[in-house]
Amino acid sequence: MSITASLNNAISGLTATARMAEVVSSNLSNALTDGYGRRVVDLSAANLGGKGAGVTIDGVRRIVDAGVIGDRRLADAELAGQQQTLNTLQQVERAIGLPGDPAGLAGRLNAFESALVSAGTDPASPQRLQMAVNRLGDVADGLRQATGTVQTLRQDSDAQIARDVETLNSALGQVAKLNADISRAIGTGGDTTALQDARQRAIDQISEIVPIREIPRDRGAVALMTTTGAQLLDGTPATFSFSATPTITADMTFGSGALSGLEFNGQPASPSNGVGKFTGGTLGAAFEMRDAKLVAAQAGLDTVAQDLVSRFADPATDPTLVAGAPGLLTDRGGALDPLDLTGLAGRLQINAAVDPGQGGDVTRLRDGIGAAAPGPAGNPAQIDRWLSALNTPRSSGAGLPARSASGQIANLASEIGTQRLRADDELTFAAARWDTLRAAELGNGVDTDQEMQMLIRIEQSYAANAKLIETINAMVRTLMEI
Repeated sequence: MSITASLNNAISGLTATARMAEVVSSNLSNALTDGYGRRVVDLSAANLGGKGAGVTIDGVRRIVDAGVIGDRRLADAELAGQQQTLNTLQQVERAIGLPGDPAGLAGRLNAFESALVSAGTDPASPQRLQMAVNRLGDVADGLRQATGTVQTLRQDSDAQIARDVETLNSALGQVAKLNADISRAIGTGGDTTALQDARQRAIDQISEIVPIREIPRDRGAVALMTTTGAQLLDGTPATFSFSATPTITADMTFGSGALSGLEFNGQPASPSNGVGKFTGGTLGAAFEMRDAKLVAAQAGLDTVAQDLVSRFADPATDPTLVAGAPGLLTDRGGALDPLDLTGLAGRLQINAAVDPGQGGDVTRLRDGIGAAAPGPAGNPAQIDRWLSALNTPRSSGAGLPARSASGQIANLASEIGTQRLRADDELTFAAARWDTLRAAELGNGVDTDQEMQMLIRIEQSYAANAKLIETINAMVRTLMEI
């Protein structure tokens, strides 16, 4: 081997080790960077005229396990959707009232019953009658507040859909641009690893909203498709649109046309549920909350309200009522309309006849709503009928079991609690699956100990090549001195 060839070999070795040191330093500095793929430098022996010519840098390779990342992305969607579902159901459960909560619906109704019992022991006491009226007002307030919470949560879900749609469009546009940048860089022989990191982060944003699969295409590009077969990106990105509704009331639903559904490439995603094939992540969870679970929760509140209104409007409970007149609880001052029950819980009010704040008289709680004149001050008969009405089992619909008023509230709380427990279990499972897949993904990430060991080997290789150059330089000086 000539001195010149030896020098060229050493110089190529220095170049390779310098590039490797650069890559290792990048790995170490990004050890905690989300979406960063560990890099390695690929080397091969150079050959010139059948003779060794040092080392060649073939390129920088990004180390990732595409299969694990794909499964982790599916877990992203499931975890994010379940978390959103659980958070919403927890708020509904708190609005209705947890067991033992005096501010919950059950606690308020129990307080009203206790106040009625107290008034029944001394019906001549205006203070005790007023206390019972106040506690009844608390029951109506509780149902209105719970309705407000449910409708606010529906508005929040609607706003979440709008945010998800905005993120989808933005992230799909980013992936399409990065596809083009990567293809261009490959064509010019440039390094694409940083672009691939950015693309992975953009796709990860999408994966929380809808479950997706990444499909490789030519020249480093990728296509994206949902697990249900909808094509999000293959060259040109799909477009989503949605019209948010700032204020939502109980009677507003997707089915009635009052709320927007999702549009995909200018067409409705589904005429039946508004979301179509895009379920499984936060987008599907938001639609399910807005149009299904929260609507059912409102229906449960309305059933409780209807039950209470019906109990107190029964002439058998209050003989002073004329046919069609509102009872102790009203629909904004009017009688119950069987054809307008949606949102009743949010319109519930105590009858003005017993409320001094509305010009009424608390003695009507003792004598009857429609009493023409005050009755005997010590007669608790009407109060006893109110109590009997609360505790008599009644059915809230055909085929439904008969329950007391407190039983109706307990049944609603049980239904919501069961849904919340199920969502909690599903979230626990989704989180465990995500943790496992994330750990597997990070197993291919930057290991700082391994990188430091590599850095030591690079230092040794660099020193060896530098020593070789120093030796060649000494040999050349010796020749020059002859």
